[in-house]
Amino acid sequence: MDADFDIFIIGGGINGCGIARDAAGRGLKVGLAEMNDLGSATSSASTKLFHGGLRYLEFFEFGLVRKALIEREVLLKNMPHISWPMRFVLPYHKDMRFENDTPTSKLLSTVMPWMKGRRPAWLIRLGLFMYDHLGGRKILPGTRVVDLTQNVVGVPLKDKFQKAYEYSDCWIEDSRLVVLNARDAEERGATILTRTKVVSAARVDGQWEIVTEHDGAQQTYTARALVNAGGPWVENILRDVARLNTSEGVRLVRGSHIVTRKLFDHDKSYFFQGEDGRIIFAIPYETDFTLIGTTDCEHENLSQTPYATDEEQDYLCTFASQYFERQVTRDDVVWTYSGVRPLYDDGARSATAATRDYVLSLDQNGAPLLNIFGGKITTYRKLAENALKKLSPLVGGGEPWTVDAALPGGDFKVKDRDRLVADLQADYPFLDARWALRLIKGYGTEARAILNDAKAASDLGQDFGATLTEAEVKWLVSKEYARTAEDVVWRRSKLGLRLTKDQIVALDAFMAA
Repeated sequence: MDADFDIFIIGGGINGCGIARDAAGRGLKVGLAEMNDLGSATSSASTKLFHGGLRYLEFFEFGLVRKALIEREVLLKNMPHISWPMRFVLPYHKDMRFENDTPTSKLLSTVMPWMKGRRPAWLIRLGLFMYDHLGGRKILPGTRVVDLTQNVVGVPLKDKFQKAYEYSDCWIEDSRLVVLNARDAEERGATILTRTKVVSAARVDGQWEIVTEHDGAQQTYTARALVNAGGPWVENILRDVARLNTSEGVRLVRGSHIVTRKLFDHDKSYFFQGEDGRIIFAIPYETDFTLIGTTDCEHENLSQTPYATDEEQDYLCTFASQYFERQVTRDDVVWTYSGVRPLYDDGARSATAATRDYVLSLDQNGAPLLNIFGGKITTYRKLAENALKKLSPLVGGGEPWTVDAALPGGDFKVKDRDRLVADLQADYPFLDARWALRLIKGYGTEARAILNDAKAASDLGQDFGATLTEAEVKWLVSKEYARTAEDVVWRRSKLGLRLTKDQIVALDAFMAA
């Protein structure tokens, strides 16, 4: 009996949508079910970086760092609208320390006990040299030393920081990344079911029989293979949905972030190292704000929605205040968000030390089941490729193809983004510079499809505030699976930082009509 799908995926985060896109592009029949909005959990609550993971070098995770560094530029080239190069400033001070339980810390404590856990400058230089060369670079510039007493990046910092190292990584609009992968998957034939919960999955006659529920109505599908990309819920899906036992699991680690009023007047980010060995980032965010994060806290109960606790907010403010001349306080915080990272449970003693690499576990006791444990946003495309490498011998499909395939709207070169903004303003004179930049950063070359033949802002329909128009909302509903104001203002964009509560209520009413 023919199955409805070759592959059915549970979970509409970045890993699920990445696998759906890759599989659909290989000619496979793909279904995906997400119980909420796409990317509504971990995948929209990251620090929003494509990065190699500089601090992972302290854990000797050289293979993970190399994979991620190679991927940075692959991804940047394929989505230059939602990803862009960013320079990070790492201030140096002789009192910087390692986290006590890293392999590097233990090694240095043995061979250089007089350092008492401090990071010597030569070691940071060595780490950054490796970071520059492990994965190769064609677009991003390498590391340089910065004199903080002479450079604008030193102005907001305390006087004790006089030297810094500046290196490259990339920004990524994480929730838009998820949606664009889903869109591309659907355009290649996949069926994307949002707000659809999988209530059961069972092996029946050599296939998977999957029962979903949407708006109270149930539907049954069949598939030759099942992919469990549930993220934090991966174990729940195994035990409660598929009713299987497993010894594998994830360690749930909450990462919280705060968004403050703008703390500095340049476009570079900071990489801060604490005297406790932990690190945080301070990143220019949405033009007028600064993003600070993240924490690493065990999150025991998935039924509890993650949020940035008072203690976590205080921790991040205090941490940042060790570097900034001006104290960062809770009064500066305008928004917080928090996500649960499902790290593969490798038995590490602390949340910080747990591996960020992923594990793909294939169960062939009947119809194939592929379980996705862990992972990080930078390696999502490679994870999808490796998932198909395991599944292709069982379900067929073509060759890998995503390495040089642009996401929707990303069919231009990294260096051409500013030109696209200028051209958009020239062709639509009613756009100011900020509005045009927001549209290109969100939609790339597809911004013109939203604006269509508009001659004035009034041609775009109802104005919801902060440059959000009816034309854009209708695009997000018809093309990008948005159903509520929250989907629009916190995941498809970050306009929630600029809209009033009344404006968001009005948007919700419009979308519900």
